[in-house]
Amino acid sequence: MVTLRRPPVGVTRSGPVLEPYQVVLRPLITEKATNLSERYNAYTFEVNILATKSEVKEAIEALFNVRVADVRTQNRRGKPRRYRQQIGYMRRWKKAIVTLSEDYRIDFY
Repeated sequence: MVTLRRPPVGVTRSGPVLEPYQVVLRPLITEKATNLSERYNAYTFEVNILATKSEVKEAIEALFNVRVADVRTQNRRGKPRRYRQQIGYMRRWKKAIVTLSEDYRIDFY
């Protein structure tokens, strides 16, 4: 469900305004992501393709009650996959690497 609200005055936004639970889809728990969280206090998430960096920052702060220092995003391209004689593509998705302030941590386990 997408809620339609007006953006703040002076901000132009194309597309729907997303709620925090619509922005952050799931955390990515991989070996590389675990290393980032232990060494640099940076956590990886799969986020909505329409979400901007500022929306990701606000969503993480609202959902996990932490302070975000930096957000980096990547648009991941869908890989080609064969199914019998046809070639299809996996879906494309967006990845966000969120660095937290030194005083904050997120526990997924």
